[in-house]
Amino acid sequence: MQLHPEWISGFTDGEWTFYVGINAHAEMTAGFQILPEFRVVQHERDVAVLYAMKSYFGCGVVRKNHDTRMEYRVRSLDHLLHIIIPFFEAHPLHTKKSADFHSFARVLRKMQQGKHRTKEGIREIFHIVKGMNRRSRALPDGLDDDPDDTHSNDDG
Repeated sequence: MQLHPEWISGFTDGEWTFYVGINAHAEMTAGFQILPEFRVVQHERDVAVLYAMKSYFGCGVVRKNHDTRMEYRVRSLDHLLHIIIPFFEAHPLHTKKSADFHSFARVLRKMQQGKHRTKEGIREIFHIVKGMNRRSRALPDGLDDDPDDTHSNDDG
């Protein structure tokens, strides 16, 4: 199965998740781990499209998601920064999910700068992702929020 960039962009607009997890992790420098991932989930009967996406991008894995669902997932920071993000910048999403993509890209660029290695950087990342995927998230324990927080989300 051969996929075209415009088809991937349109399909992904309806079937994807750009997600950033923030988890306490005592062995990490700042005590937290940032886990970004790009994921597309389909019923197992349509697994061929997931393998075609994996082939197109040349990275990621196809694996069981849950029950009869399969997923194509990319977690490598290098692959996300150098393959996935440039693809969607060149072939933009058109739904409200586009905002999640832009937040996701900002987080990855902050990670590229090493911001995820400090508590302040993790707070910055948290403030970017807290409303992604139509969710509001509470600041993880151990990252006391600054009540005078004046971070803006326009610092690229």
